[in-house]
Amino acid sequence: MGDKENTGTTAPLLSVRGIYKSFGLNAVLKGIGLDIMPGEVLALIGGNGAGKSTLMKIIMGIYSHDSGELAINGQTVALNRPAEALAQGIYMVPQEPLLFPNMTVEENVIIGFDKSKAELHKELVDTMRDVGWNLDLGRKAGSLSIAEQQMVEILRGILRHARLLILDEPTSALTFDEVKSLFQVVRDLREKGIGIIYITHRLAEVFDISTHVAIMRDGTITVQGPVDNFTRDDLVKGLLPPDAEVNTQTKSAGTSKVDYSAQPVLELENFSGYGFSDVSLKVWPGEILGVAGVVGAGRTEMATTIFGMDKVLRGRVLLNGSDITGKKTRQVIAAGINYVPEDRHLNGLFKICDVSANTTSASLFGGALGKVFLNRRSEFDITEKYVKNFRTKVTGHDQLAGSLSGGNQQKIVIGRSLATDPGIVILDEPTRGIDAAARGDVYHIIHQLREQGLSILLISSDMEELEELADRVVTMYQGRINAEFQKADINQDNLTAAAFGIVEREAKEA
Repeated sequence: MGDKENTGTTAPLLSVRGIYKSFGLNAVLKGIGLDIMPGEVLALIGGNGAGKSTLMKIIMGIYSHDSGELAINGQTVALNRPAEALAQGIYMVPQEPLLFPNMTVEENVIIGFDKSKAELHKELVDTMRDVGWNLDLGRKAGSLSIAEQQMVEILRGILRHARLLILDEPTSALTFDEVKSLFQVVRDLREKGIGIIYITHRLAEVFDISTHVAIMRDGTITVQGPVDNFTRDDLVKGLLPPDAEVNTQTKSAGTSKVDYSAQPVLELENFSGYGFSDVSLKVWPGEILGVAGVVGAGRTEMATTIFGMDKVLRGRVLLNGSDITGKKTRQVIAAGINYVPEDRHLNGLFKICDVSANTTSASLFGGALGKVFLNRRSEFDITEKYVKNFRTKVTGHDQLAGSLSGGNQQKIVIGRSLATDPGIVILDEPTRGIDAAARGDVYHIIHQLREQGLSILLISSDMEELEELADRVVTMYQGRINAEFQKADINQDNLTAAAFGIVEREAKEA
């Protein structure tokens, strides 16, 4: 990097010089240049579609570049296949885990090694002990949560003793304690001279863990240098086009404006299902009720059971006073509830369908697009509304959803849920994989929807997000609600303590 101070004659672990890459007429990378030195953590941030993934795939030998060069330890190299990148000590932990579902955790981690299984087993056990993670090595990968899958991918990289480790959104599905463990791993790797490219959308992490930062926008690096030279506002501005206005939302002070004397929109009475039990809560008109908790607390299971995807074991679900317990998903949508799932790939997206079909598919249930023939004008208007509001990067409404970047896919899923005009929407980790600028857009839209009277059940592992958005927060611990916080008491310390069962008190009904 131009802003770095090179001491002595140490060559960069990786040099990227003048890298260009186009797909047809679409120029994705436009002369990228950066260096990674031993023991450095480079935070690479940028909007969805900025070119980060393409650059990483070139470094990993998955894509070839049109022009420019790569150098390892000062020597120009040609990385034409992933095996060549691995041989050079480069390993990438992908954002979306790529595991063999029918193989065990251990088999997924050690696959491809030449060492004996006994030797690899000891290394793996020792590595897990060092990082403080506890995974059942004999468990099938297909039964793992997203967070656990991410942990397996990270273990793969650590066990391969990579000299340059690429972490793509490594904390997007990790709990607070798991993030702390990961950061300690990163610090330990730095001490050993390992270089790390740390791709993240969470700006707080940039200052927590990185030594340097680079911002990508529209295929170029616009800003780079030591992290100490930047503030959070500098990074946000660097992510946006020069003429763009930044959507900023500050946490409203004082008490909530929600009318708690009104009839609740959603009410759960001793609601129980697989993974949670005896959950009682109420959501009022125009209220954002946050649900905090660690992975495995039962939050997603509760949401999918409300939405008709899983069996109700006991208790009731009331929507505007009407009992909808055990209704099928299409009936739940028609009644006025919609759901944005945590895993957009598994439950949220039709990858081989276009943007328009994905955005409007749920609207077909209510006949909003016509009862017999599809109303193309309405379909266009609905799609255009959410593409514009979310600043979704698409080439057109006919672009296949599977070809979009991860953050833009998530925007499509959120837009589809809102397109059914629900009275309440359940957002399960709605900003997972969304860049900082788009996150501001989503927050702005959530505030607008609340002002319009829409109720929101917001499930999030991001305590800052809950502090920013929620009127109230309940925390779930081991499948039950164990605490409730009013607006004035919503802060990261309180939420984190309760989510880990440190605060034990009964949730109060407002």
